[in-house]
This record gives sequence, C-alpha cells and structure tokens, in this order.
Amino acid sequence: MPSGRLGPRDSPSRDSADHTGRGLFLQGPMHRSMPGPAFLEGETVDLHTITPDDAGFLERLINDESVRTDLGAYDPIHRHEEEEWVESVGDDGGVHLLLATDADPVGSISLKEPHETWGTAEIGYMVAPEHWGEGYCTEAVGLVAGYAFEERRLAKVYATVYEHNDGSRRVLEKNGFQKEGRHREEAFVDGERVDVLRYGLLAEEFEGR
Repeated sequence: MPSGRLGPRDSPSRDSADHTGRGLFLQGPMHRSMPGPAFLEGETVDLHTITPDDAGFLERLINDESVRTDLGAYDPIHRHEEEEWVESVGDDGGVHLLLATDADPVGSISLKEPHETWGTAEIGYMVAPEHWGEGYCTEAVGLVAGYAFEERRLAKVYATVYEHNDGSRRVLEKNGFQKEGRHREEAFVDGERVDVLRYGLLAEEFEGR
C-alpha cells in the first residue's frame, strides 16, 4: 500500500510537492490549542506529539479528496473515528507525529513499528494541499529517517507510493531513497489499475549524505 500515515488504521500517506490543490477547507478561525511538545525540530518544520486537539485537523486532512485519493483511504473518516485513532497513538509500537510550522499544523508523519529481527520500518506521511511544494514533507522525512537510524539503530526505512505520485516520489528521492521495486497494477485509483513503487534507504546511505 502506498506510503502515508501508518497506524492502527494503517492507511498510506502522501505529499504532492509540485501539484496544486484545492485547499483543505481550513479557512476561517480555527480554535485549537498549541500543538503538543516538539519531538524533532527542523529548520522550517517541527514534529510534535499528537494530542486530542489535533483530531479535527487530522479528520479534515484525511477526508480531503486530493489527499485521500493517494492514501488509499476510500471510506469517510468521522470525527469519533479520528479521535479513537488519536487516543490509540502509541499502542501500536509506531511513532506518529504532527508536522507544524510556527505552531500551525500542516500534516502528519509516521514510522511504523520496526521489524524487531530485520531492523527495518515503514515510513508514511501526508501534507495539507495548501502546503504542497513548500518543502515541509521533505524535511520531515529526513528528520524521521535520522531518528530511525541514529536513535532507534534501524538498518533501513522504506516507503511505497503510487507511480503517478511524482511529488511523493521526489520527497523520497531528495532524501536519498532508492527505488527498489515495482508492484504492477497493484492498486485501483480513479478508475484504473496503477503500479505501486517501493523505495528504501539504508542507514549507511543516510550517513553518507
């Protein structure tokens, strides 16, 4: 399944870095508290712990048509379902974080529970359409890859994307991920069969960047 938010719902994620989107219908006042503590800090984006206050943003994000199409999320996600997912964060052995810039949420990123024997883990992400092309997802993937290798001592992280998702592929390639394989006509998207590509990054490749 393509890469995206990975957790109890195990849905894929996306960033279409060079595409325009219709926005996330987030206009207007948003009465929400500050995000949780910053777990990983970057130059343009920080990765925060997810709190119950983030459920509304995440619900709107995953239901946005331009986002969910490349997530493989075909059913509507209701607020109570998103709140249940937020409450379950941490129970699945994975790491799930909110992307925020200047304390404003722009997306989410996940590192699935590592394979204990192999030392590998899957990464997934999604970003609000109005923030595509701003580099937030590229930096977030680099931060999570660094965390996986330097703090969790993993040997490899990987992701899967639809072949047509050029933005998400560029996010991975800019971080040194290598295309490792192709699952032919693996998925059904917008009325047609599409190939799913797998990308991987080894710890030594990350260290050599």
